[in-house]
Amino acid sequence: MRIAVVTLFPVMLQEALAHGVVGRAVDNGVLRVECFDPRMHTHDVHRTVDDRPYGGGPGMVMKVEPLRDALQAATASLPPGSRRVYLGADGARFDQAVARQASTWPGLVLVAGRYEGVDERLLESEIDDTWSIGDYVLSGGELPALVVIDAIARLLPGTLGSAQSAVEESFSNGLVDWPHYTRPPQVGAGEVPAVLMGGDHAQIRRWRLQQALGRTWLRRPEMLERRGMSAEERKMLEEFKKARLML
Repeated sequence: MRIAVVTLFPVMLQEALAHGVVGRAVDNGVLRVECFDPRMHTHDVHRTVDDRPYGGGPGMVMKVEPLRDALQAATASLPPGSRRVYLGADGARFDQAVARQASTWPGLVLVAGRYEGVDERLLESEIDDTWSIGDYVLSGGELPALVVIDAIARLLPGTLGSAQSAVEESFSNGLVDWPHYTRPPQVGAGEVPAVLMGGDHAQIRRWRLQQALGRTWLRRPEMLERRGMSAEERKMLEEFKKARLML
């Protein structure tokens, strides 16, 4: 997959994308990420990319012309059918379902805003979607861009060592992940649950699903409301609740 990022800080992204799972995806040719700096599309000696907001107020607003030209250059570098997304706090929530959908697109342009925001005329004329990674304000769109790229890269065939890893991660089935354990079997007073040591794969699958249901109920109950549960899953969750009360 090919992703283009319109950003005033290309080095910030390039450094981060050189490491870990995403770095391996880039090295293996599974993912290609290219940055387009609006400053390279200015026509004044100061390379001006922002100006004061009409109506007054603090901060600066990113200008249409350099951002538009950088965005159009980014779009032209990608295959037809690529989507253009602005990363802003007021956007639709970026989640695993959106990441999964985006991983099937031929290409993606991510626009990382800065300062007080971007001239609305640019968003109205050049942007297909606006995504937010959470209900908080950041200094710019570079960190959200890295989050989006990482989430999408993990879903591309050939990124992870095992394709099953992406299937079994948190949010893939509407639940948070179950607890994980590795060797040694005992650390201080903490022991690995016996079911994971027994080799009964059916029981292990059931335990993991029950733990995922229980953790989602404890930490993200709104996810259960959206997802719903089968009669068997409801029974498993009740068992989890009873066991928790006995601790």
